Amino acid sequence: MNSLMDHPFPKSITSKEKCKRLLSVVDPEDTVGIFINADPDAMASAVALKRVFWRKVKIVEIYHINHIQRADNLAFIKFLRIDQRHIRHLKPSRITKWAIVDSQPQHYEEFKDHPFDIIIDHHPVAKSSKAHFVDIKEDYGANSTIMTEYLRANRIRPAPRLATALFYGIKTDTDNFVRESLPNDINAFRYLYRFTNMNIIKKIESSEMTKKTLDSYRLAMDRLKIIRDIAFVHMGKIDNPDILVIIADFHMKLAEATWSIVSGVYDEKLIVILRNAGFRGDAGKTALKLFGRFGGSAGGHKGAARAEVPLEEIVRQTKGISDPGRFVQKALRDIK
Repeated sequence: MNSLMDHPFPKSITSKEKCKRLLSVVDPEDTVGIFINADPDAMASAVALKRVFWRKVKIVEIYHINHIQRADNLAFIKFLRIDQRHIRHLKPSRITKWAIVDSQPQHYEEFKDHPFDIIIDHHPVAKSSKAHFVDIKEDYGANSTIMTEYLRANRIRPAPRLATALFYGIKTDTDNFVRESLPNDINAFRYLYRFTNMNIIKKIESSEMTKKTLDSYRLAMDRLKIIRDIAFVHMGKIDNPDILVIIADFHMKLAEATWSIVSGVYDEKLIVILRNAGFRGDAGKTALKLFGRFGGSAGGHKGAARAEVPLEEIVRQTKGISDPGRFVQKALRDIK
């Protein structure tokens, strides 16, 4: 077994060399569990890693930790036949090697103290992210780009379903290259295009709306506040955090808004989604600055970020602020 890596690969290491190291972590008798917070980029990355391990290990199983309710994500799963299970079906004793993609163990309470063998991500490096294989490229726009480079390094031509998944993963995580990205993202996108089923892409993209989504839009419009150049909405208690992402992206279309910030309460946590389109602002650093000290998690990229804060910590550290919406609105004063 390889020794633990306590930092990602240096930039001088090629994808081919990394793939060689990756394959050395697994054995033919292994059952590999790949864990994701299921969105298109994460699901595509997991399926790509499963393809890399084809005939290299005994079994590869993909587990998602979140409940998938967004209509477009459900269409993605349906049309691309993504084989995955919810983590509640996990039998840990079956898994001999643990992998996490498009995320890091510290992002989740259930994983933060669990040892992982493989970490592949494009979010900012967490200091405690250690594994036998760690490849974190925080300047990449999508994790699917990393996985596409692995496939090419291994001379694996992606089948149409896999190519379409990776193509859509890059498309969504870069917001059609509006969010920060690299030439690597563009190169991977161009490479995948020739294998991608564009009709399925169009179908997935046209499947994002349901009546319940429309009800959430109506509520968001009623509660919208414009604070300087910030479009802010507190949605109150929600059934699914994905709606916060949808509303935050929607409000970035407002001409008056450089920032879109949407919050809601889910599972005894305050969840805040941040979007930024300015030259100076940095959503990831802002999330960490405003909410990092309250426990939970906070961070992301320059244009998009997320924070999750336990409600009890808000009350404890603010000496009594029990209204999550007022707490977020007060925090917005510190955004420059």
